[in-house]
Amino acid sequence: MKLAELSDRSGLPAATIKYYLREQLLPAGRRITATQAEYGDDHLRRLRLVRALIQVGKMPVATARQVLAAVEDESLDQNVRLGAAVWALPQGPKPVEDDPATAVARREVELLMRHLGWCKSLEAGDDSPAWGTLVVAVAALVRLGYPCEADDLAPYARAAAQLAVTDLDLVEQFSSTPLEQVEAAVALTVLYEPVLLSLRRLAQAEESKHRFGTEG
Repeated sequence: MKLAELSDRSGLPAATIKYYLREQLLPAGRRITATQAEYGDDHLRRLRLVRALIQVGKMPVATARQVLAAVEDESLDQNVRLGAAVWALPQGPKPVEDDPATAVARREVELLMRHLGWCKSLEAGDDSPAWGTLVVAVAALVRLGYPCEADDLAPYARAAAQLAVTDLDLVEQFSSTPLEQVEAAVALTVLYEPVLLSLRRLAQAEESKHRFGTEG
């Protein structure tokens, strides 16, 4: 397909596609004349991923390029490629190490990982962006005096473990090749996080109605 058709099918302006080409977020098309190139379904799928990363995930172009590099690195096994790609997604702030609440939070998170048997997560420690974000969140609970011990966090972790099974089941159903699976996992991580947040708040409202609501 020509650039105009790629633009129509992707829903992206031709100028945006040209920008992604210049920034090496999209592979060059097959040159057919001095001024024209031809694009295929791979370009269309890549544009969907780039759009999810930049427009939905609010990811800087340079970071998006790192994600795509991890996705395409065939020297990595599937688990490592998936982890490298997801780790490059935007994360929260890093823990403040001189905050006493951080030390308490780190201890409870480590205890939680041991209780769950999540050895790899424990080994990753501060190298994992998600680990750091979790420590920051738990530290906030510590400072405000809300329940935040490992036993308090465990139900959330078990629910997250079940969600992870659902996530990867969807990735395997949605994609047919290892490369597509990594791409789908990155895109779905970005796209489904607001879905999960919204569903949690709706579920809270429903549970509150059952517990505390009155007729009429």
